[in-house]
Amino acid sequence: MEQLEFFTVPSPCVGVCTVDEKGYCQGCMRKRDERFNWLTMSPAQQLHVIKLCKQRYRRKISQSQAQPEKTHQSESPQQELF
Repeated sequence: MEQLEFFTVPSPCVGVCTVDEKGYCQGCMRKRDERFNWLTMSPAQQLHVIKLCKQRYRRKISQSQAQPEKTHQSESPQQELF
């Protein structure tokens, strides 16, 4: 049974709408279908997507730190979300 949410989940979009080599938005780390279907998702689904975005961001940062020859941003444009 899904818990009722009384507040809307804000979109993680930060206006950096470019896609990386894996198909994730470089600004919010959502997949294409997650971006396009955001408004039709339930709050529980939206929170799950945000959880996945956090995991993707952490994985991306840890991979870029393991490969020092690649340049990476030290901060996410949506740092308060992560």
